[in-house]
Amino acid sequence: MRMIRTQQNGPILEILIDRPERRNALTDAMYREIDQALKAANANPECTAVILHGAGGHFTAGNDLSEFQMPQNSRDVGSIAFLHTLADIDVPVIASVQGQAVGVGVTLLAHCDFVYADQTAVFRLPFVSLGLCPEGASSYLLPRLAGPRLAAQWLLHAQPFDAAQALEGHLIHSIEDDPLATARACAKGLAAQPSAALRASKRLLKANDRPAVHQVLDAEAAVFFERLKSPEAQAAFQQFFTRKG
Repeated sequence: MRMIRTQQNGPILEILIDRPERRNALTDAMYREIDQALKAANANPECTAVILHGAGGHFTAGNDLSEFQMPQNSRDVGSIAFLHTLADIDVPVIASVQGQAVGVGVTLLAHCDFVYADQTAVFRLPFVSLGLCPEGASSYLLPRLAGPRLAAQWLLHAQPFDAAQALEGHLIHSIEDDPLATARACAKGLAAQPSAALRASKRLLKANDRPAVHQVLDAEAAVFFERLKSPEAQAAFQQFFTRKG
């Protein structure tokens, strides 16, 4: 069963995370599929926008925690490859958010060019509460988007926050009744622009930050995968799975 569905509508690529029974929790294989879809979009000179959204009323509950129980090597993990690609892509990326946006479901938004959410959206960065640390270059990008105070609140307290606070912290562009319709309208507007100029302009907008983002992504990943082995993290996972059971 395919859990990542892609649809090419002219110059616009839609990527749907389709695992609603798990609130679209992402596995390594799913990350790799999204990664390949983004690379294909970037290699297609006619592609002017990518829309990322989730099925079943949720964006994504983040990483499937069951995979954290397996041996991990930060040099060969689909999530890290995906995040590097997302940080590097020259095609504008638009996210439509409803319901749960957890962990990487929040950190990936900092790499998107346009983000729209509705009132059902609930955001959470639970890394510290799981004995882990920030990922996705969020320790670099979130202070720049939201300011150091709000970024510290989100990352260190690890508590949920709503769309209004996400808007206050510039994580999203606007709160919409139908964020996917708004994302598609945004993509249509981008498609009206000359595609090469669009990509060149995004490349210039990102140029100063990209080297730092890639460096921080790898630095965070090294600490993250060390933290996975820690007694704190293992105790948090055991508690999580006991509660789920």
